[in-house]
Amino acid sequence: MSPIFVIVLICLAVGIAYLVYIKREECKLIEQVTPITRGEWSERKVILELLKAGVNPKAIFHDLYIQKPNGEYTQVDVAVATTAGIIVFEVKDYSGWIFGNEHQKYWTQLLAYGKEKHRFYNPVMQNAGHIQAIRQSLPQNPGIPIYSVIVFFGSSEFKNITCHANNTFIIYPHSIQRVVSEILTRPNAVFGNKYEIMDLFTKAVQNGNNPMIVASQINSATYYGRNTPQSTYTTSFGSLFRFGGFSFRRRFW
Repeated sequence: MSPIFVIVLICLAVGIAYLVYIKREECKLIEQVTPITRGEWSERKVILELLKAGVNPKAIFHDLYIQKPNGEYTQVDVAVATTAGIIVFEVKDYSGWIFGNEHQKYWTQLLAYGKEKHRFYNPVMQNAGHIQAIRQSLPQNPGIPIYSVIVFFGSSEFKNITCHANNTFIIYPHSIQRVVSEILTRPNAVFGNKYEIMDLFTKAVQNGNNPMIVASQINSATYYGRNTPQSTYTTSFGSLFRFGGFSFRRRFW
């Protein structure tokens, strides 16, 4: 066996061991907030970015089920309690081109260079509904700022996204830490009762352990999403392909 081959094997083994170590350490970080098997990978990635940004793990809440005044539940991906207010994350995982604005009820996802089109509920409106449910559950904190952050994972490309809503950010994952840092530079929020917020979020996370609550939320989401426009397809050889990565991206954030 040649010395060069041995060196290559050693480097490969060290590289694999290092990657395993990094992954294990990331899992340990995430488990300070949530079980590693709970929710989607992209949601846990948001948590990891928040922890790397220095956010206290006790201030991060994952996979919350907030009860609305009508008794139904709404599911929030990630919520963070900060000195500047509350940050509510809506996490999406899409490929292709994304089109939409804050006023359109449905946004559009284009795949295969426009040969395949899907519609999905406006994530700005979706997260606004989550924020409304949170506000309604915090009567002792009526004026607290709540920031809406929509994060798109996957190989999606913002093609025509416009949003001028206050305290709303539509971003790629690499901008999570920057947006959180910007929010934290804003004036401290005037809290009525911080314990009310922590109690609400703690209970909302616990609700996610109740199969009946989870099932009822899924049923509600299915019912309200029944009128989503149908996807359209153009059958061709090209429609078999999907967008991969892009060499150049116009970053919204």
